[in-house]
Amino acid sequence: MSDTPEAGQKVIPIVPAAPAAADDEVMVSLYEAHKKIYPRSVSGLFTRWRWLFVWLTQLVFYGLPWLEWGQRQAVLFDLGARRFYIFGLVLYPQDFIYLTGLLVISALALFLFTAVAGRLWCGYACPQTVYTEIFLWIEHRIEGDRSARMRLDAGPWSLKKLARKGGKHAVWLLVALWTGFTFVGYFTPIHELGSGILQWRMGSWEVFWVIFYGFATYGNAGFMREQVCKYMCPYARFQSAMFDKDTLIVTYDTERGEPRGSRSRKADPAALNLGACVDCSLCVQVCPTGIDIRKGLQYECIGCGACADVCDTVMDKMGYARGLVKYSTQNAVKNKWTRAQTWKHVFRPRVLIYTAILTTICVAMLVSLALRTPLKVDVVRDRGVMARIVAGGMIENVYRLQIMNATESVQHYRITVSGLPGLAVPDEAPVTVGATEARWVAVRVQLPYEAAPAGSHTIHFEIAAQDTPAQVREKAVFLVPR
Repeated sequence: MSDTPEAGQKVIPIVPAAPAAADDEVMVSLYEAHKKIYPRSVSGLFTRWRWLFVWLTQLVFYGLPWLEWGQRQAVLFDLGARRFYIFGLVLYPQDFIYLTGLLVISALALFLFTAVAGRLWCGYACPQTVYTEIFLWIEHRIEGDRSARMRLDAGPWSLKKLARKGGKHAVWLLVALWTGFTFVGYFTPIHELGSGILQWRMGSWEVFWVIFYGFATYGNAGFMREQVCKYMCPYARFQSAMFDKDTLIVTYDTERGEPRGSRSRKADPAALNLGACVDCSLCVQVCPTGIDIRKGLQYECIGCGACADVCDTVMDKMGYARGLVKYSTQNAVKNKWTRAQTWKHVFRPRVLIYTAILTTICVAMLVSLALRTPLKVDVVRDRGVMARIVAGGMIENVYRLQIMNATESVQHYRITVSGLPGLAVPDEAPVTVGATEARWVAVRVQLPYEAAPAGSHTIHFEIAAQDTPAQVREKAVFLVPR
C-alpha cells in the first residue's frame, strides 16, 4: 500500500511533543485528602430525641454493672465459670438457643426499622453516633462553637491553644477509659475490677481490655467520627437494598426549594423566581457526615434529622412554612401526599409481616424463659466400667450425671430410673448441688438377672428437686451382657 496522499487530500503534519522537563512533573493523587468536619450546634425536635437516646443508652450502659441482685452483680457474663447472670436468670452454655433467638430478633428489628424509617439505629442509638455526640459536646464546651473551633485549628500554636486542646483530649481520655472500664465490668465484677485497678493487683488481661476499648472509643468518637459511618460500617453499604420508595428518610423537597438563592426576609420569592431554599448552607454545616441533603439520598446520610431541625429554624425566621427538609418518603414528596396518606403507605404489607414475625419470636422467647426449668442434666455412660454381674445376681451399669443447678440457692435432687421391670438405683440418697454450680455424680443402676434379654435397652433418668418443682427426664441406654 502506498503512503503517498491522493489528490484532494489534506496533509496534516505530525509534530512530536517536546519531552517534559523534570520541573514540570505533576503528582496526581488518586485519593482525596480528608477534610475535617466541624458540625454546627443545632436545636430542635430531632436533636432532643437524639439526646434522649444518648441519656437512655448511657444510663443503661454505665448503670447496669453497679446494680446488685442479692449477693451478686445484677448483670454479669462470667466467662471463666461459663455462667451468665441476668437479674434472676442464670444461663449456661446449654442455653445458647437464647443467644440465637436474640440475634434473630436483632436482625428482624433492623429489617423492620430500616423498612419503616431508614437508618434510625444509626442516627439515634448506634454507639458510634452516641459517643460522637458526647465527644462533640465536650469539644464545644471547651473549644467553643463551630467558627471558634475552625479559628483555633487554623491559628498558630500558643499557650491558650495548647491548654484548650490538651484539656479537651484529657476529658476525652477520661470518658473513653471509663467506658472501657464499664465494658470490662460486665465480664469481671465491677467492684472487684475497680479495687484491683486502684491497688495495682488486677490481672493483665482486664487492664489490657480496659485500655483497648478505651482507646477504641477515643479514636472512633474523637478522630474518625464520620469516617466510621462512611467507610467502615457495612450497614451503610447494604442499606439501599432494604429501602424502597415508601421508606421514611430525610428528604429535601426539590420542587418547593428550587431554584435556591439568597434574599431578604421581606422579599417575595415568587417575584424573584426563587424557591423556599435561601441557600444558607446551614444544613451542610450541621451534618455530622458533611453531606448536602439537597443532592438527594446518599449512603453517608445517617438519618439523624439535624438538617431538618436547622432548616425549620431558617424557615421560621423567613416566615415560610416548615418542612422543606423533613422525614418523608420519595412517593409522598413526588405525589404530594398528606401525612395520613404517607403513614398509610409506610405501614405496608412488608412492614406488617416483619412486625408479626418479630412479635411472635419475642413472645415465644419470653414464654420459653418464663417456663424454663432451672435444672440441667447431662447423662454419660461410664465407658471405663462395662456392664457387670454384682452381688445378689444383679446386672449393673454405671453412669456419670452432670447436674447443673441454675438457681441461686442450694438444691437437693433425688435420682430415679425407669424403663425396665425391676430397674433401680441402689443408692437413693439425695444429691446436693450448690447455688449456680454444676456437679458430676456417679450413679449405679441395677437390674435383676434375666429381667431383660441381652442387648441395649432404652431407660430414663428422672432427676427431681426436693425443694422446688424442677424436674428433668433424660434418656440413656442400659446394656445387658450375653
